[in-house]
Amino acid sequence: MADLINELQLKIERLENEINFKNGLISILSHDSKEIFGNFLLLIEALEQKTIREEDFFNLLPQVKSDAQKNLQTVQDSTAWLKTQYGEFEIKSVKIMVFDLFQRLEENYAVKLKEKNINFYFKGDTNSFLHTDRLLLEYVLDKILNNAVKYSLPGQDIHLQYVTENSEDIISVVDFGTGIGEKYLYAIFNYDNPVFNGTAGETGVGLSLKIVKNFVSLMHGNIKIVSTENKGTTVSIFLPKI
Repeated sequence: MADLINELQLKIERLENEINFKNGLISILSHDSKEIFGNFLLLIEALEQKTIREEDFFNLLPQVKSDAQKNLQTVQDSTAWLKTQYGEFEIKSVKIMVFDLFQRLEENYAVKLKEKNINFYFKGDTNSFLHTDRLLLEYVLDKILNNAVKYSLPGQDIHLQYVTENSEDIISVVDFGTGIGEKYLYAIFNYDNPVFNGTAGETGVGLSLKIVKNFVSLMHGNIKIVSTENKGTTVSIFLPKI
């Protein structure tokens, strides 16, 4: 009886998390879309009505571009999540070489790493492998590394490390950047948590980590974030060993 109650409580908790996630996603999409299109429309109308000088209009375009990039990222992240919710999506567990993941990330982030002069290293057995869904895992690691780069200072290091412990595969992205203050860390996956710009002014809405947590759950894993302000952040993904 106790086991049944615990199982029901877990199901209720998962449903509540799903509802909160969907409501938060709708709120972000609605707010951001209204904001960017509303601001852009006001700017165009001001130019047409000559209530703003052309020089001032063009000076504002970099901010419009930044807002558009942020909105596009939100749409892309939302699309990635939607693909897991409808249609024929199924978790496909395949053999994945961990070092291959590192090399793919290194290639995809070559430009950003070079721009900030960041060194990206792999720590672990280069012959190690795990079994899970490649699409979900690659998305998860991409978003975690993106944050690591965003909040790292020029010349710092970032590590992708892999270990096996207690029948779990553990993949971690370790950076030595700005870190997260303790008062913000506890609410990192909540929608009322503030979003900070990166060390080079990079912007975002904080949606990626919410989807990351959702995807890790789909892989039957867990995510843990350990961070100290001004010392760096370690984000670890714990996946059941198959």
